[in-house]
Amino acid sequence: MNPGFQPWRQLLKQRAEVPEQPLPRRHRPDYWLAIIVISLLVIGLVVIYSIGTALGLANNVSSNYYIDRQMLAIGLSAIAFAIASSIPLEWWRRYYKLLLAAGALATLMAVLMPVNPQYPAHRWVRLGSLSFQSVELVTFAVVIWLAKFLADRMRKNQLSDTRKTLWPLIAALVILGVAIAGVQSDLGSIGVILAVMSVMIFVAGMPLKKIVMVTLLILVVGGLAISTTPYRRERLATFLHPTSNCLGNGYQSCQALIAVGSGGAVGLGLGRSVQAYGYLPESANDSIFAIYSEKFGFIGDLVLLGLFAALFTRIKKIAMQAPNNFTRLLAIGILAWLSTQALINIGAMIGLLPLKGITLPLISYGGTSILFIMLAIGILFQISRYTSYVALNRDLGGRQKEGNNDNHSDRRRLGRAYNTSPGGRS
Repeated sequence: MNPGFQPWRQLLKQRAEVPEQPLPRRHRPDYWLAIIVISLLVIGLVVIYSIGTALGLANNVSSNYYIDRQMLAIGLSAIAFAIASSIPLEWWRRYYKLLLAAGALATLMAVLMPVNPQYPAHRWVRLGSLSFQSVELVTFAVVIWLAKFLADRMRKNQLSDTRKTLWPLIAALVILGVAIAGVQSDLGSIGVILAVMSVMIFVAGMPLKKIVMVTLLILVVGGLAISTTPYRRERLATFLHPTSNCLGNGYQSCQALIAVGSGGAVGLGLGRSVQAYGYLPESANDSIFAIYSEKFGFIGDLVLLGLFAALFTRIKKIAMQAPNNFTRLLAIGILAWLSTQALINIGAMIGLLPLKGITLPLISYGGTSILFIMLAIGILFQISRYTSYVALNRDLGGRQKEGNNDNHSDRRRLGRAYNTSPGGRS
């Protein structure tokens, strides 16, 4: 595991040995988080608008069809963000069962509904012209449930207990695997969920022996799922040899590489995309990074990757300064969720990972993805109102460590978010 997670494991262990305290005094939230998110949303809108004509011609709709729907989705997501950033953090901990029940119901509805011939998989709940991808709600619910579950086990010193911790986690993995990878044939989404759960469990401090045991079990089951399904075997072969069959199974991979390569250093520019005109499948969704690269080139890619790096850095800072184990694990889970999706999407477009149908967070076209990501960002925004530098500088007994009296530079860096005293910033 990445040694960069070790400080988080140590900090969570310290937190588990000290009774959880009430939330510190509310202070100014992390506005940089909001600024970075808005920047990514604007970039996504620009790309979708620039290929609107091509998408309209390919799908027999108006050239404004996609941009109008994306703007509507962002508008609804902004409302979701505002609601999530106003809800008390304890609400998510208390009512996580409602989210799990909603995720189970949405999955059942998706399975029972007739499929669209264009996308022959039971992954969407369709209500007229609107569609809803159930796995996004499931992922959101799992992150909140797991943060609560692990925080409770840490508080009760039961994280190493096989019966009370390991077996419930394995049972959850089996249920999710059967529902998402089995029934819905969505191996990519279950991969994201497994990555999120793995990071959260590791950071919480579960013994490495048990993590390795579960990981080996997952690898065996995943290998069987791939080897026993023809189309999954073909995808793996396409990933290993992407240019061997560019007119067949490797078509999307080849076209994605062409789009990325044709962008050169500075890109072709807005309105000059070639691949969006029916050459690159899912150009507004899974393949949007390739389209972005075609338009803005290598320099544009560096800007986009820099924004994602800044976003993940802000989330990491919020996690490190969160007031208790539940909020810290929740922030870590959201960080793992968004970063895994970005890694899979970008990696697939440049040939480093297999194509898995995973959207690029905040950039790809799709209302469901943006809605739940913005809900998660809203929770992070709320957590950032209660972060505390003081919390990072206490020993196991809750006392202030020696040698930390001069914190002026850190106070400036955190924008006065360190002060938890009654006279602090409200």
